[in-house]
This record gives sequence, structure tokens and C-alpha cells, in this order.
Amino acid sequence: MTMKLTLTDRVERFVAMKRRLGYRFARNASPLRNFARFAEDRGETSLRSGTAVEWASTAGPQSERIRRLHAVHALACWLHAEDARHEIPPRDALGYRSGRRPKPHLISIPDTRILLTAALAMPPVGSIAPLTWHYLFGLIAVTGLRIGEALALTLNDITPDGLVVRDAKFGKSRMVALHPTTRDALNRYLSVRRKEQTPDEHLFVITTGGPPCYSRAQKVFQRIAQQTGIRDPGSPRGPTLHSLRHSFAVRSLENLEPGADPSRHMLALATHLGHSRVSHTYWYLESTPALVRGIAEAAEKAHMSGRNHD
Repeated sequence: MTMKLTLTDRVERFVAMKRRLGYRFARNASPLRNFARFAEDRGETSLRSGTAVEWASTAGPQSERIRRLHAVHALACWLHAEDARHEIPPRDALGYRSGRRPKPHLISIPDTRILLTAALAMPPVGSIAPLTWHYLFGLIAVTGLRIGEALALTLNDITPDGLVVRDAKFGKSRMVALHPTTRDALNRYLSVRRKEQTPDEHLFVITTGGPPCYSRAQKVFQRIAQQTGIRDPGSPRGPTLHSLRHSFAVRSLENLEPGADPSRHMLALATHLGHSRVSHTYWYLESTPALVRGIAEAAEKAHMSGRNHD
């Protein structure tokens, strides 16, 4: 007799399929599991369009409602392909998802220092948590690591050659070189971290003994950014934890030595950041005042030089 699959079972199959294709699928996996429980509490065994829209509508911000419904829509299309009893909810029933990337919010070096200092005052005082936020955010700022990559680091990933970033986006791994000052900072954190009794070897841990989750790290960063005035309280827009990675990428190009080849630098930066295509790296340089100024100045010099030859 064939065992009947629950919606939770089907979500797990969908998540596993996505991950086999190379996607980490960390952001959508948890909401889809939440949706499955929501539907199962109603006694449903197949995906229902109305239930999907109702569940997505329970999210707070409009952007999150839209994102949730898009996630269930993708799941529904996959399930419907093998069983027509699963309904496909209208993807845009709660509004349209903007195709534009969010405006970049760069964080200056002085503001980064303010953020890192403020992190040391986060509760609970006297625990490893404030140090974890300080060194976690600092590591992202000086290496450009993805948030998930930094959270996944283990003690064994710190090697004499640099940081080993394992099983990153699309299943790739890479080595990230460490500046001597960064290594010194990590050693200071490790002197405290190694004294913690934890169930595993994650590098960054909080009072639970395990690493903070993605959403927790985002919320703590946002709280610190608001407390320090770097982000307006209550505003839906402003610097995020990802802005530290974005700022690293921009500064790496701004600080090029005179005469350096920008194209070669972009290839190196794409490799360092773990991008599969260099075009993904170029997005980090959009709408950046310092770089736009540099382009304008170079164009003006070229124009004046050409006019002098007339």
C-alpha cells in the first residue's frame, strides 16, 4: 500500500529538488514549511489556491506577502505538473513584485566603526553574543562574505592560507585570503570562542551555543543601525547587513592603484565574492556616487584632451 504524502512531505521534496539543482534555498524553505502546516491544520492534503492567498496575506509588509505568494506559486506549478489536483494560485493576486534591485546603501568606514563599537554593547552583557555580533559584522565588512557564508563558517575553516568557504552558493567552495589585521581580530575572538561549550564547531555562536540564524543576524544589525542613527527608525529602506558586502565591493574598486587594469580587478573581485558571472559583480557598482564621479572626471579629461588637439 502506498503511503499518502502530506503537504509537508511535498514541500520537503520540492526543497530537496531545488538544492540538488545547486540552490541553497534557505530563504523560502522555512516559509513554505510554514504554509504546509497552515494548510494541514485545515485538513488539506492538496494545495488550494484560496488557502495559499490567505496564508500569504498574514505576513506584515506588502513586499513579504508578495514574496510568500510567489514562493507558493512556484511550489504549486511543480506539484500541479505531477498531480492536477493541486491548484495554482494567481502569482500576482497580492500585487506585483518589483523587478528592480533595491537601491544600494553604502556604509562608510567611519559608520562601520560606529556599528561595530555599538555591537559590543548588545545584550546579554558579559556573554559571547556581543563579541559575536562585533566580529561577525566586522568580518563581512572586510572580506565581503555573504551573510550565510559567514554564519556557516566553522573553527576548522580558519586555515594558514585563509578562510575556506565551503558549499557556498550553487555548491561552490573557495578560499578567501585574510589581511593580517583581520586574522589578528579573528584570533582575539577565538580566544573567547574556544572557551564556549557548544554542540558543534561553528565559528560564530550566541548564548544558545549555536550560530545565529539569518533573520536574527539581520534584525540585530537593523537594531544597531537604528540606534546609531545610520538607519532611520521605522523606515522600510536603509542599510542592511548585505550593505557591508556591497560597500566592500565598491571600495575595492575605488581604491585601485593608478594605472591598474579595472577589468582584471573585476575578474579577481568576482572570484573573491563567489560570483558565478562577472556581470553579477558589476551590479555592486551601480548608482555609486564615487565611481560615477570618477567616470565623469575621466570623460571630462578625455574631452578636454581631445579639444586641445583641434
